[in-house]
Amino acid sequence: MAVAALVLGIVSIVFSFIGLFWLGLILGIVGIVLGILAKKQNPTGMATAGLVLSIIGVVLCALVFIACGICFGGTVGLAACA
Repeated sequence: MAVAALVLGIVSIVFSFIGLFWLGLILGIVGIVLGILAKKQNPTGMATAGLVLSIIGVVLCALVFIACGICFGGTVGLAACA
């Protein structure tokens, strides 16, 4: 489970940079759950790294999602004014 959490955290971070932030958000949440379970079962450094990377991935994906929403809302507002 620790390896899965680590992989999902890395993939979540990559997806936040290539524009698939919605998929990265889902994978990051699954990575957090797996990281917590792995840390309870066998507290190793890999479980901690998977948990940390998954949290970073979720935060990055959420920030990109919010930034895209603000940009889209701003362009809709500008188009309505014209």
